[in-house]
Amino acid sequence: MPEPAAAEPALYAARPKAYPREIGGRFQRLRKLAVLALLGLFYGLPWLTWDDRQAVLFDLPARQFHVFGLLFLPQDFFFLALLLICAALALFFFTAVAGRLWCGYACPQTVWTEVFLWMERWVEGDRARRMRLDKAPWTAGKILRKTAKHALWIAFSLFTGFTFVSFFTPRVELWQELTRFDLGGWELFWGLFYGFATYGNAGFMRENVCIYMCPYARFQSAMFDRDTLIITYDQDRGEPRGGRARGVDPRSRGLGDCVDCTLCVQVCPTGIDIREGLQYECIGCAACIDACDSVMDRVGYPRGLIRYTTEAAVLGGHTHVLRPRIVIYGLLLLALLTALGTAVALRTPLNVDVIADRGRLYRETADDQIENVYTLKVVNKSGDPERYRASITGLPGATLETDPPRFQVPSAGVAVVPMRIRVPADTLTARVSTLTLTVTAAGGASAAQDVRFLGPANDD
Repeated sequence: MPEPAAAEPALYAARPKAYPREIGGRFQRLRKLAVLALLGLFYGLPWLTWDDRQAVLFDLPARQFHVFGLLFLPQDFFFLALLLICAALALFFFTAVAGRLWCGYACPQTVWTEVFLWMERWVEGDRARRMRLDKAPWTAGKILRKTAKHALWIAFSLFTGFTFVSFFTPRVELWQELTRFDLGGWELFWGLFYGFATYGNAGFMRENVCIYMCPYARFQSAMFDRDTLIITYDQDRGEPRGGRARGVDPRSRGLGDCVDCTLCVQVCPTGIDIREGLQYECIGCAACIDACDSVMDRVGYPRGLIRYTTEAAVLGGHTHVLRPRIVIYGLLLLALLTALGTAVALRTPLNVDVIADRGRLYRETADDQIENVYTLKVVNKSGDPERYRASITGLPGATLETDPPRFQVPSAGVAVVPMRIRVPADTLTARVSTLTLTVTAAGGASAAQDVRFLGPANDD
């Protein structure tokens, strides 16, 4: 008889759904604090008021960005570039030191997924009940629980979308438009889009975002080395794993300390087995550490079968905390943060630009003076209207005229002012002289700029 043909291997195997089990412990308490702090920051910032204005508001139509009393304009985008560089360096630095801290404690996907899991547990119960409920046939009770869960998810997602839009549209104005059912097209689109993204990513995709979509998981190994702090299972101590009665010495049975309870797998949000070694799916949440420590406490074994450690320590070597990449990342990050803080602190609330009249180089007046004509542009980068006046220094007898002599500029506004500078001809010693123009606000702020003054050639 001919042998039966072997079954063709499947090209694609669906990933089983993860049902993370709730666990307590020191690291999970730290994660909950991080989740609450980050959620409070996201949902609370639009409701803070600073100088009678929303503390954080990115007003795109007006091209004004208000951050705790500071007004940034498109001309200040280099601050954003510097901030993004600092964020990238911080990611490199903390990853090299302690692995995927960002993923486990601060990533928005992790934070919102944790909140959705809280709501899911509250409605459907613990891990075992959720698994039984999903396998059970559809009944009135199952429909009620699923409907209640999704109603909570949708309400929370819509509130998240509203909060996101309120960073770009003043919250009071947005709330009034919402209560009148008069939201603008863009506000409605982005509110629903962000809400739908939250609902889909945190409610359905969850670990798949981390495993398949997030690029960080793919290149994190390039930032790891033997001295990076990572979550590791101690194979020498734990293997061979197996069950045993409480109080039995595992060495007498030829076993390691791992009782093979699989609790570390049950609590993992991505559904991996940390005992199989470091895997790119691990987000570093330390849930497996808390789960294993609780089991070790119950069976009377020392903690640390799964722990934060380094490859060098596991192999019996010495961990080097200060190493070249850490020092370089740290110094660069410190220097850039210092530069960013200093630049913001010393930032002047006005911008001055002088444009020479290209129609003529200079003009000789009847009273033997040389006149140059310019256009003065003043940008008010403060949060309030300001009155300004201009003055000139650098040559004896130099005078400046603006039309008008004092001019007012609204917040984030630009004033274009005609300007004339006159200098006595006998004080000019060169074809081109450099003068200093100073624009001073009534509030005391000032900005200076060098001005090139042209005159006739002096043959003496």
